[in-house]
Formats: sequence, structure tokens, C-alpha cells
Amino acid sequence: MPATGTGPGSSATVVHVRFYEQTQGVYFDDLDPFHILHNARYVLLFERTLGAFWMELGFGAFQDTTHPEQFHLVARNEIDYLEPVRGVCKVRVRVWVERIGTSSLTFAFRVLPHDQDIDHARGRRVIVHVDPATLAAKPWADSVRQLLAPWTELS
Repeated sequence: MPATGTGPGSSATVVHVRFYEQTQGVYFDDLDPFHILHNARYVLLFERTLGAFWMELGFGAFQDTTHPEQFHLVARNEIDYLEPVRGVCKVRVRVWVERIGTSSLTFAFRVLPHDQDIDHARGRRVIVHVDPATLAAKPWADSVRQLLAPWTELS
């Protein structure tokens, strides 16, 4: 569904992009001593949502050899923590494609309260598509580019 999202890194930038969103639970064991979501758990919430997004696109189960385009390495994670997630609750994690390069792919994400459109966190992940045998960078197939096109920010 087309929608409006705020791009990571700039609260003033508004981009019109299709995104994937999933509700995730925040549980007691996710919290730090201040009852705030531990910083490492944001990456986990994003990882789970990103996995669901890949499956929604038809890439299959993790490490499915019939889908070689899913073999990649994480090159970078970047998170801006903007507003703490407090206590046990539900949050929404929104993901879209910010950029697709020759062999790299940059995802952007937002963590939002279940009932408001304000950011708890914004971030990015860069992955590099690799050959599973050699781990050498490998260009994305045109079919993957076409599949991701509706989810990709307009430049």
C-alpha cells in the first residue's frame, strides 16, 4: 500500500514510499534496568520484521538454496534512538528499501508506537549480496531489482 514515510536521518525529509510493517511485542526480558527497551533489541525487532518482509516477497525460508538472492552479509547497521520504548508493549516496525546498488542493498526502518506515528527509532541496514560458496560480492539479479522496485524510495 503506498504511504508516506519519514526517511531515516532527517525528520524534515518526507518521502512517498511503499513500506512493509509488522507489529512486534516488547517483553519484560527485552527491557533494561530502567524498564526501557534495551538498545540491542531494536536490531532484533528489525531483523524479525525484515525476515517477514523477505518471506512476504516469496524468498522462502532462511538459507533456502532455491533462492540464491537471499544470500547476503550485513555490512552496516545504523540506528538513531529518538524516544525510549518504555515497558512491556507492542510496537510497529516499518521497513522499506532506501537504495539498491550493484551488489548492495540499503534498507531503512522505523520503530513506532502501536498507536501513534512518532519515531522511537530510525535506522538503516546495508547488506551485500554474496555467492554462498565464496562469499564474494555478487550483483543483484534484474528480477530482484524489479521485485524490490515498488518498495524503493524514489531518488
